[in-house]
Amino acid sequence: MNEPLKILVAEDDFQVQEMLEDALNEGGFLAEILSSAEDAVILLNAEVASFRALVTDVNLRGAMSGWDLARIARERDPALPIVYMTGTAAQDWARFGVPSSILLTKPFAPAQLVTAVSQLLNVGGPPA
Repeated sequence: MNEPLKILVAEDDFQVQEMLEDALNEGGFLAEILSSAEDAVILLNAEVASFRALVTDVNLRGAMSGWDLARIARERDPALPIVYMTGTAAQDWARFGVPSSILLTKPFAPAQLVTAVSQLLNVGGPPA
């Protein structure tokens, strides 16, 4: 049996965390959920190769934003698929988002998250 693909999730709202974990698990993925970008960077530094994608809220508590986290993640793995989530900062995606990423505007249906992750994984990495 195939192991589920591991997805790193950075989200600081516990209710949203639960929805994301359920959606990703039902979609056949294994979610590793952290509440801050700082914690996610530590985990990425330790085991970036074990994650197949990053899902991050744009507005996280702490010194780092989801925009910052995604840039660092792409430094570690230039082909890592990135899905951003935001309820307030969609207009900043063109300026702060990494190439070949997807932005979901909150609220969104759980199936939209699974579709976004799957779409990025099926496309492969960002263009050279």
